[in-house]
Amino acid sequence: MGALTAIGPVSIDMYLPAFPSIATGLNATHSQVERTLAIYLIGMSVAQLAYGPLADRYGRKPPLYGALSLYIVASAGCAIAPNIEVLTASRLLQAMGGAAGMVISRAVVRDHYDTQEAARALSMLMLIMGVAPILAPLIGGQVLALTGWRGIFVLITVSAIILLWTVSRVMVESLRPDRVIPLSWSSILHNYSQLIRNGKFVAFAMSGAMGSATMFGYIVSSPRLFIDYYGISSQSYGLLFGLNALCLITGSQVSARMLKKYRPVQLLPWALRAMMLAGLSALGLTLSGSVTLTILMGCMMAFMFCQGFVGPNSAAMALSEQGNRLGSASALLGTFTIASGACAGFLVSLASETGPLPMALILGGCTTLSWLIGGIARRRP
Repeated sequence: MGALTAIGPVSIDMYLPAFPSIATGLNATHSQVERTLAIYLIGMSVAQLAYGPLADRYGRKPPLYGALSLYIVASAGCAIAPNIEVLTASRLLQAMGGAAGMVISRAVVRDHYDTQEAARALSMLMLIMGVAPILAPLIGGQVLALTGWRGIFVLITVSAIILLWTVSRVMVESLRPDRVIPLSWSSILHNYSQLIRNGKFVAFAMSGAMGSATMFGYIVSSPRLFIDYYGISSQSYGLLFGLNALCLITGSQVSARMLKKYRPVQLLPWALRAMMLAGLSALGLTLSGSVTLTILMGCMMAFMFCQGFVGPNSAAMALSEQGNRLGSASALLGTFTIASGACAGFLVSLASETGPLPMALILGGCTTLSWLIGGIARRRP
């Protein structure tokens, strides 16, 4: 399940060090190369909606076979792309294949565990989500130095082939026959309309999505802020990026331990308040002109620690009591998460301000929204 969950961050982060090389190799602009990342996020956001109903009808394994096969072919297409247009199209197909891993891994967790145990299991998956962004750029950079940018996609292709073989040999089908839903346009629309009208599901899903939006805003704005504005080296930037990911990992594992004693609904209020405090501190100090790199990093690390609580616990609460709509619920949850992050990243990229204000606005605004929406979720029957 961890490997399936890691498909998303690995596909996003591993090729980031190769952006200049891709631009040179394909005679493309940097904006065109950056667009391949935006296309990937859009494809992953939309494709998740298809895998939910498929997983509820055909089980968890069959959709994975098709999705991973598509992911393998698309990754190979990225490796041999003769121009930026083919690379962009291949990245879109790669996202459509990779989206299944995130949807089905969450559904499998809920198939096996109740809400509290699911939150603990999702915290372990958050560990993978935290480690992947640290290791992926480092591995990508080494592969880039040894083989060039195409070698990164060759490595992704080979890894996906191994993952497909592992799924076929190790993974056990977890969908019970009594929870199978007939597949039709009417049933798909009915399930999603029921979920959208489920205020508790939407509120918990969006509360977690606002935390993810903050992370994407940070990912987009941090290179320009830390390297161009504060003037730190690329190596130091990598260290700061790793420290934030380490805080996310630590938070998720502390959450997993605390879930042995407390329920997710008990942990969420405290985590949301602390997360908002970190965000508003960053915004207030930035607006007052007294923020420094050290202070900003402290606020960001505190946010990441809290997100390690908020992410898995809000997901577990959103997926609770979904019954035979679990696959669709997991898909819609993923769409909310990726779409919110893509919007936040897009807004940050539009800012002409090179200082800390764009990041601080996202940090303060999204964490406040997460707290407000989380409060609404807890009051829903």
